[in-house]
Amino acid sequence: MLAQALRRDGYEVYCVGVWGEAEPQLADICKKFQWIGLGKLGQAIRFFRQHGVHQALMAGKVHKTHLFQPWAWVRHFPDWTTIRMFIPHLLTRRKDCRDDSLLGAIVETFAAEGIQFRPPTDLVPELLLGPGQLTERGPTAWQWKDIGFGWKIAKRMGDLDIGQTVVVKDQAVLAVEAIEGTDACIRRAGQLCPAGGFTVVKVAKPQQDMRFDVPAIGLGTLESIRSAGGAVLAVEANQTILVEHDQFLRQANEAQLAVLALEESTLQAAERGDIVPEAARQYSVHYSLKKSPEASCPSRER
Repeated sequence: MLAQALRRDGYEVYCVGVWGEAEPQLADICKKFQWIGLGKLGQAIRFFRQHGVHQALMAGKVHKTHLFQPWAWVRHFPDWTTIRMFIPHLLTRRKDCRDDSLLGAIVETFAAEGIQFRPPTDLVPELLLGPGQLTERGPTAWQWKDIGFGWKIAKRMGDLDIGQTVVVKDQAVLAVEAIEGTDACIRRAGQLCPAGGFTVVKVAKPQQDMRFDVPAIGLGTLESIRSAGGAVLAVEANQTILVEHDQFLRQANEAQLAVLALEESTLQAAERGDIVPEAARQYSVHYSLKKSPEASCPSRER
């Protein structure tokens, strides 16, 4: 989606895809495409410099569990650039391996070579969800309480850079996302709560760096909630990316789920009792995208 949007805005798009993580269809969309191994940051930098790229965007996800597999260093054959970057994190242990720490180190490594990472939502702001109730069904009064309860905990977990998702039922925490990712967290909640009906809350970190690790939801998230027995998905408005939105909305309504993109002010209103089930439809029964007020590509740079 990001590559297609950039092409529509007139950019030349050069893409590096990590083996086993990126979509092969990117090769048909981008002007030049290069596969790399997880440990080949130096190769990625050389590719971008060869094509005169000075701005870069991160999209998608690399599962950090790869780093903790037996003989991970041997399996991924890291080049010298990657080894030098990871030494403080995985060898000397002077630095931790939180997401922000590792991704921040990658950003700094590229910046030292003249390649600046930018928030993808700066160039394609329409990917961000604006505030609103996305589905026909809204939360019940009890589910509003679970949303508010889970929101506070998810923000605290995000502040500690543990994860961005919390699953709640009757104001009790069923599962908290860590290294396993959102989908596995939701499935675990379903195993612990066979009765279902729980609420999934996914938020941005209080210190969210919009260049990377921006909260995102899509069909995979939806299927995990549906199969695990969840009833509500609440995400943070203007801080969350929704992919494949038309299919997402259709399937969410078919599954009779309640999906909302919320701001802090809405949660405060719910806590005061200003939003109740009967008035939920009046809150915003529509799908809202944050639109750019003007063209986002003034310079057509690579």
